[in-house]
Amino acid sequence: MKSEFPLDNAAPRAHSALLSSTPKGAAICRRIARQQLCSWGVNSLSPEGYHSALLIVAELAANASVHGRTPGRGFELALTLTTVRRSRTTVLRIEISDCRGDRHPVLPATCSADAQSGRGLTLVDALADRWGTLPRHPNSKTVWAELDLTAPHFSPTAATEPSGAAHAAA
Repeated sequence: MKSEFPLDNAAPRAHSALLSSTPKGAAICRRIARQQLCSWGVNSLSPEGYHSALLIVAELAANASVHGRTPGRGFELALTLTTVRRSRTTVLRIEISDCRGDRHPVLPATCSADAQSGRGLTLVDALADRWGTLPRHPNSKTVWAELDLTAPHFSPTAATEPSGAAHAAA
């Protein structure tokens, strides 16, 4: 029996990609995230969560390509989708890692309408259920955000095989 939502099994799904720290790399990052989330069925499970995830990816990828840029080095996108059976919630974790560990994102205290920058993290803060940064060695960082997606037709007895496009995180 096939479930409406492909994550009724307990195995997390993960996908990662290395991208260039350029505007084109950020655009490719958005495209990869959109395709991967659709292949996992996130757009059907939670259309609002799907659109929020795409906005978060866009903001974090833009930050990585502008503020986290180091010539000759790229950034990494990592997406992980895990179902928490007890709460019938699916958690989407978005991670963008860049090689500028000396520059940590700071949420502005206020964001004026005419500000030239600072709105991206305010948007991430508003859309994500949780977000933060982690150090990544040797001198890198990961900015992560999590969205709790609720499966309205969750069927704990149905299970599907992980998609071929997704692979387990190392």
